Amino acid sequence: MRSLYTIRMAVGIIGNGASLLLYTVPILTFWRVIKKKSTEEFSCVPYIVALMNCLLYTWYGLPIVSKGWENFPVVTINGLGILLELSFISIYFCFSSSQAKKKVILKMVGVVAVFLCVGMISTFVLKTHHLRKFFVGCIGLVASIAMYASPLVAMKQVIKTKSVEFMPFYLSFFSFSASSLWLAYGLLSHDLFLAEQGT
Repeated sequence: MRSLYTIRMAVGIIGNGASLLLYTVPILTFWRVIKKKSTEEFSCVPYIVALMNCLLYTWYGLPIVSKGWENFPVVTINGLGILLELSFISIYFCFSSSQAKKKVILKMVGVVAVFLCVGMISTFVLKTHHLRKFFVGCIGLVASIAMYASPLVAMKQVIKTKSVEFMPFYLSFFSFSASSLWLAYGLLSHDLFLAEQGT
């Protein structure tokens, strides 16, 4: 039993590493945005969806929803993900057009509203950890699917320009690696919501 716990934590730590690489892939994109002082044809949607995913899974891993700190690796990487995604969104906001800024604000208001609703319901309405995990996990699952699907927004640009610069290889590679590791972590934890995060 102890060895299963050790394996699960090791997979969680490696999963954190893969997720960190996934979350840092956009640094090159935003370095380019800063240098050119323009967001060009890049979309902010993947970063806003990733922020929503990180907020929900950080909440999922905290003792209010999960029992104790059983999902501590989930909290650490998604907490760091929140900081990185907020940084990327801020840079995008600074260098985008006024029309794009309005869209970013509207989407961010939506993210905050959904997260606050989830937090309030799971804290004050649902009384057991089981119900809280089920509720937050279901919504987190939708956000996770949206996060892993959101780079497909770039597919239109890839087809139009016949260039993969808007959909970097490393984004796809680290996305696959992180997904596989979190699937393993969820299965080892007997937690289908964490396993589904990896699919």
